[in-house]
Amino acid sequence: MSSWLDYTINGLIVGNVYALVAVGLALIFGVSRLINFAQGSIYLVGAYIGWVAVVQLHTPLPLTIIVVAVAAAIVGLIIERFGLRPLQNSVRIAPLLATIGISFVLDQLVMLTFSPNPRALPSQLPDVRFQVGGGTIGPLDLLIAGVGLTSALLLFVFLRYSKLGWAVRATAQDRDAAMQMGVDVNRVNQAVFGIAAALGGVSGMLVGMYYNQIDTAMSLQATLKGVVAEVVGGAGNVPGAVIGSLLLGLVESYGVAVFGTSYRNLFAFLLLVVVLVLRPNGLFASARQAPPEPLTGTFIAPSRPVRIPRWMLLAASAIFAILPLFPVSFYVLQTLINAWLLGMLALSLTLVAGTIGQVSLGHAALLAIGAYTSALLSLTLNVPVGLAIIGGGLMSAALGTLLISPSFRLRGHYVSIATLAIGEIVSLVILNWESVTRGPIGISGIPPLSLFGYDLISPTAIYWFSFAVMVVLALLQGRLLTSHLGRSFRAIRDDDIAARAYGLSLNRYKSLAFIFGGFAAGVSGGIAAHLYSYINHETFNTQQSILALTVVILGGLGNVVGAMLGAVALVGLPEVFRIAAEYRILIYGIVLLLLVRFRPQGLLGTM
Repeated sequence: MSSWLDYTINGLIVGNVYALVAVGLALIFGVSRLINFAQGSIYLVGAYIGWVAVVQLHTPLPLTIIVVAVAAAIVGLIIERFGLRPLQNSVRIAPLLATIGISFVLDQLVMLTFSPNPRALPSQLPDVRFQVGGGTIGPLDLLIAGVGLTSALLLFVFLRYSKLGWAVRATAQDRDAAMQMGVDVNRVNQAVFGIAAALGGVSGMLVGMYYNQIDTAMSLQATLKGVVAEVVGGAGNVPGAVIGSLLLGLVESYGVAVFGTSYRNLFAFLLLVVVLVLRPNGLFASARQAPPEPLTGTFIAPSRPVRIPRWMLLAASAIFAILPLFPVSFYVLQTLINAWLLGMLALSLTLVAGTIGQVSLGHAALLAIGAYTSALLSLTLNVPVGLAIIGGGLMSAALGTLLISPSFRLRGHYVSIATLAIGEIVSLVILNWESVTRGPIGISGIPPLSLFGYDLISPTAIYWFSFAVMVVLALLQGRLLTSHLGRSFRAIRDDDIAARAYGLSLNRYKSLAFIFGGFAAGVSGGIAAHLYSYINHETFNTQQSILALTVVILGGLGNVVGAMLGAVALVGLPEVFRIAAEYRILIYGIVLLLLVRFRPQGLLGTM
């Protein structure tokens, strides 16, 4: 009984930490209708500022909390003023993508400044435990609970009794009406981002003290947990975010008690998917609240696609095909092989996100399904590698579509959140299903690429094989997009309500898009597995999903040639500047930000 009380206390304490992140997200969503994926990066910044204050400057704890809150708030104000305000009149998807780019930049700046090595963050409080019933509680637990309750009380007073708080509430209820009544919505946005960032920064510091460790990889999980708590409680609903955070903390704590620590995150994302499917507005949303808006007419920046003559495409294909016949280095071939694999994933995502309008942030899960299927077929059943790769593509198409199908009824940013959660669930299932996937050990000794009984071991053979597969997939997808299916996909993307009025079955066509896209991603994952010879649950992660989305935006959403061009450019760009190899992810984030700001339609335009 005492152990369950300990798990309950732990769940409530962790839930308090989640609440600081989730409340900030709820405030921002309320006034901007934006899921701020950079909130976890501010959480990371706060953790490291706290480390500097405690370990380097030896500041007392109250002063440390103030310093972290002020510094994080300044970061939030900078993000709002220079990263998001210029996008106010852009397409609706642009601010969401900008926050992803900002998170890349902040995470990498922290890593380059402090190194990726974990650091201890002492709590400055006595290391004692007090008996409470059958459980125990420590000073840090009380501090976290106190900070959470105090923040909630101050936020309540601010929103209820201050003029700026009234302006925040008015903007959250109806932004246009608030502007007509003279509310300075830019000032409101600044205030909300400052408050949200301060809460997020303090949360990161407290978590570092709670676990006595911080590292540069903690931002993504913080963002995901905050988003889960916010959506469970109701996007834009501050009290709902608090209750959703406490519920999430308890679900995770009890799940760990029953199944073990490796299942902690799995329960969080399963809870998110269930809520999104059954009650998309959240458990505590008002019954009169309108459903999420579609991105109809605002999803893709209007543009005229760049038409490349057929002879130029044939010439470029021929040049890349004969490239290995010339004296080029192994490094160049390996770089282009990586570009071809990324190009296959980009072809998959540009069909799903650019042509039918389902922005997937968990597309790496399709890579993982294809990779594991192909590896297991060739290792355990001795299936020829070529057939195993095709089997991986088919499994990815079927299983991926089945997993994604609950998100078909969602709209707005909820689609991206659902696909992100499903991607994390796939990774966690791979981690825990040891009898099939071999769990954290991964799969080693995967047979090399082969075709018709001949091993493809040389870089030249692998280059030609991967390039040929990408070209075939591109030709098939180009043919698909010029058919009636392609026109139906674009009709749903541009206006799903009108498409449904004309008799198009939205779920059917979304399923078809994911089937075609899932096959291409699964084939890419299968080839990668046989190329790497070893894979585990971390081989295909969320970072790859974001990288693929950056490639698609770079080339032009829905543009087949643009997807391949974007893959070559984004893989080749960091390689051109070999001296800046450690800045690779930083370059990706900056590229994404510049594209969203100055060329949202991509290099070749949207199709």
